[in-house]
Amino acid sequence: MGALGHYIEREGVATAQISLIREQTAAIRPSRALWVPFMLGRPFGAPNEPGFQRRVLQSLLSLFERPAGPVLEDFPENAPDSAPTDSGFACPVSFAAASTGAGGLARALRDEIAQLAPWYDLARKRRGRSTVGVFGATVEDAANHVATYLGDKPDPPAVAGMTAGLAVKRACDDIKAYYYEAAAAQPGNLAAKAIDEWFWRDTAAAQAFLAIREICINSADESLKPLAKLSLIPRSVIDRLSAKP
Repeated sequence: MGALGHYIEREGVATAQISLIREQTAAIRPSRALWVPFMLGRPFGAPNEPGFQRRVLQSLLSLFERPAGPVLEDFPENAPDSAPTDSGFACPVSFAAASTGAGGLARALRDEIAQLAPWYDLARKRRGRSTVGVFGATVEDAANHVATYLGDKPDPPAVAGMTAGLAVKRACDDIKAYYYEAAAAQPGNLAAKAIDEWFWRDTAAAQAFLAIREICINSADESLKPLAKLSLIPRSVIDRLSAKP
């Protein structure tokens, strides 16, 4: 959408967009963009929240008041929680607690991916497509790249010219999409909020993402530093962890 905006702007029409992946928008440099810290697929945050959605839209439209661009502004609020459901989330795949050691966490990540494979295959068959594949051909490719960051020597990006930060972000996006699609195929017509809570609370993948965030915080690589902020871990998850005693 950001690239398309450049063409539209050349014809004299002003544009503004909502961004769900900040670093990609920063690289494209559209004239006006509002980054929102919401889950993928929900650019306005949450359903049935017209007041909140109106604030998002007003923030987006306010970018037209800026005298010059490119403008990339961060929306300051988290999305409100979805309405509570009568029953909690019950995942048919029960994961053992992942080891906090680097090698153990990498193994736990690969084990979870293997356990979720039947559900992911079912989801892909039902939908006829998958969003997994922005990093490599399979989720295993993404997991292998992430695992190197949990070890002693991270692998460089496999694609020439790609930064380390973009490679890590794409690998993590593939892993997260794999988990979410697999969970959505399971019985119970699970709500997006329930799947989100399950992923960040109960999976080795989430622990791996948190470990990588710590690496990015202390990294000298400028392309990794943005991942330490809000493009890898949602603000709500960081806030919840920070609030723990």
